[in-house]
Amino acid sequence: MTIENLRKAYHKEICRRILGLRSGIPNLADVSSKTSHILATGLVKRLAFPLCKSPPVGQTVGTVFAELTMHFLNKAFNLLHHLRPGKWIFSASQASIGIAAFDQYEHLAALDAALKSHKELAAALGGDYIIRPDIVIGRRPLSDSEINEKKDILRKGKVSKLTPLRKSNYQNPKPILHASISCKWTIRSDRSQNTRTEALNLIRNRKGKTPHIVCVTAEPMPTRLASLAIGTGDIDCV
Repeated sequence: MTIENLRKAYHKEICRRILGLRSGIPNLADVSSKTSHILATGLVKRLAFPLCKSPPVGQTVGTVFAELTMHFLNKAFNLLHHLRPGKWIFSASQASIGIAAFDQYEHLAALDAALKSHKELAAALGGDYIIRPDIVIGRRPLSDSEINEKKDILRKGKVSKLTPLRKSNYQNPKPILHASISCKWTIRSDRSQNTRTEALNLIRNRKGKTPHIVCVTAEPMPTRLASLAIGTGDIDCV
């Protein structure tokens, strides 16, 4: 299996389960834009896979898109495990605690609870600190025996006592958020701003390493892609 084969399989599944025609127009096109229609039709031709006969609608599209993208990432990580070893977590359904389940954002759970119990504080500081990304990739911390697997490099001394990668440093160790991935089947102005807002919150509210911040989309319009892809530093990759 190669990355290229994985990518083709990913596109094939998208065509089988999501991408289809509505009134002769691909369901990733903006029906009010002739340019979008032309580009989307060209994209369908280049993919050259059988299309979904009954494409999903509403939030189901985003749910399936995130699920397929997560499976692709998981399989790709397995192929590259020798380059990026570790115990990885992949999830496309975040609990209400959201990013506060991870080490860099654990403090946000306490902040969220404080804001809910003090309305005056909430009015002054605002809200929406708890983000629930479409896909998260996390890395589990390691035991000392795992760190010392090949050589005794870490003893019970006074070094490396703060790193979240070392499980013994914490009573309740949390996984480290490696990547936050926003999946948008199409992009409209409001969705573009929502993705950027999530990215800025991830950057500003962290305590520790910034995770990779990525947007995956099937949007065909270059101008709308540019609203995310022409960088200001808040999104790593589109």
